[in-house]
Amino acid sequence: MELFDDCSLSSLSASSLLDPLSAPPPLIPLLLSFDLMLIVATLCLVISVAASNYSQVDKIWSITPFLFAWIPTLLPLFHPVTIPGLPTPLTVPLARNLLMSLLSTIWGCRLTWNFNRRGGYHFPKFWEGEEDYRWPLLRGGKVPALAFLSEPVPWTLFNIFFIAYYQNLLLWLTAAPAMVVFMAGVSCEPTAQAVTLTYCDYVLATAFLGLVFVEATADNAQYAFQTEKYRLINAKKPRTGELADGFLQSGLYAIVRKPNYAAEQSIWIVFYLFSALATSAYLNWSAVGFLLLVSLFQGSGWMTELITKEKYAKYRDVYCKRVGLYEPFTALYWMYVGEGGEEKKEETLARGRSPTKSRKTASRSKTPAKGRSKSRAASAKKKK
Repeated sequence: MELFDDCSLSSLSASSLLDPLSAPPPLIPLLLSFDLMLIVATLCLVISVAASNYSQVDKIWSITPFLFAWIPTLLPLFHPVTIPGLPTPLTVPLARNLLMSLLSTIWGCRLTWNFNRRGGYHFPKFWEGEEDYRWPLLRGGKVPALAFLSEPVPWTLFNIFFIAYYQNLLLWLTAAPAMVVFMAGVSCEPTAQAVTLTYCDYVLATAFLGLVFVEATADNAQYAFQTEKYRLINAKKPRTGELADGFLQSGLYAIVRKPNYAAEQSIWIVFYLFSALATSAYLNWSAVGFLLLVSLFQGSGWMTELITKEKYAKYRDVYCKRVGLYEPFTALYWMYVGEGGEEKKEETLARGRSPTKSRKTASRSKTPAKGRSKSRAASAKKKK
């Protein structure tokens, strides 16, 4: 399907970017959201420099994508859209757009709540709050491959082009499938599949929510682990198991080193597939969004791993060799296929045993041998 067809381009002009409502109807949400993105990016840049806190984009990372997704959903309510071939303008949201907006809002609210409990927001001074630990390391030249960023000019350029504008452009592109769905539904020759939901939409919605659940489970586990670790450190109490190791290895983290990051990337791949359904084509331009997001996570994951491996020798020498960064196959291989598969499985799972389970195991192991002997004798008498 041609999304940028003659109907869309016939009255398109350079002024449409300044006045999106004057653009052809299929392009209005695209231009409106792009203008909003530029405004947000500029604000992030100005505030980051003024506050010397370069995590301003982090604060809106979970907010702007679903706001962008709502623009094509709500547009018909405030600006009726004329569709060729229909006797009356479109005055209600397209069903697929509404579904995508609701799903992305669930994702965004959950992630925003998680960022807030970690200290990411600070009110009323919203420009304060937790700064991503990687930015000070980069500014301080602590990452050898990127040591040049410790200089003022390179860091300023990095802040302008990557942190402020590129990251906001990326957030806009991840929400772009919603624009494609709208464009397909109001194009010159919309198909039935472009304007109505199919069973595939419900499959994708279920997958999206399942991935949000996985991401939430991973975030909750990491938050609980870090809270307990620092509680013991501050109280100067001994740590055992994975708490002594310093990094989480149980639950989802026994299968994937960064399950929350893996789920986040998968969420936006699923989001893109809604646009593939609407256009009846596997590939459209909005695929750039999830492809760039996945690429960003490769770089971000590399830097995070570099820091963690430097900090924890066991993470580098043992954990990384047994558990994949974003994929479960390495861990599953060591669980079931590698030498001593069953033993490896127990080791992989037991290596990250939770403190609660460890304490229960320890309490059982401390049961006096004499007491256990009496218990066995009593059982034997009952059998007789």
